[in-house]
Amino acid sequence: MGSEGPSVITVHVTGFKKFHGVPENPTETIVSNLKGLMQKRGLPKGLVLGSCHILETAGQGAVASLYQILESAVDGSESNTSNSGKVIWLHFGVNSGARSFAIEHQAVNEATFRCPDELGWKPQKVPIIPSDGGISQTRETVLPVDKITKALAKMGYDVMPSEDAGRFVCNYVYYHSLRFAEQHGNKSLFVHVPLFLTIDEETQMQFAASLLEVLASL
Repeated sequence: MGSEGPSVITVHVTGFKKFHGVPENPTETIVSNLKGLMQKRGLPKGLVLGSCHILETAGQGAVASLYQILESAVDGSESNTSNSGKVIWLHFGVNSGARSFAIEHQAVNEATFRCPDELGWKPQKVPIIPSDGGISQTRETVLPVDKITKALAKMGYDVMPSEDAGRFVCNYVYYHSLRFAEQHGNKSLFVHVPLFLTIDEETQMQFAASLLEVLASL
């Protein structure tokens, strides 16, 4: 009785569109193709792959759509799991200079964009959520980053934990997501991936699938 309830994890996934200097964002490909891959591969036991959305690579201009996605998915998951299941927000972003995957431990309450986002915004040392305090304020994921990283490394992936998600749109979205997750009893995780030139598309797709398996096992 109730054996399925608490053990069900619903994972909602986001990636990003292109942006300055990155005409083809690997995370758009990963997130767009993830459901198809998992249908072939088979979902881990106890895991439901929820919504998969591609976000505009923008800060303020994308927040409204981000919150619409977050809120609608939470509403849907509540009706499906009778509030007994867990919800994880999994965000993928690209670090064009990276050589490996990075599991991000935290986000900082600072928007300092090195270039304008896709809607032309280029903030400098602006708090993302002013009511949270200054730009040194951080929010941390409650998921076990080191454990997740070690599990993926054992599977053969070049992956490391990270304490710095940058100050661009990735950090901006992660900070909002962590805040939303805390308010709604969810969990949030951000993962940086390199370009496909550095780690090929097939390997990155398998990495995303493996990450879902690791999340299901927590």
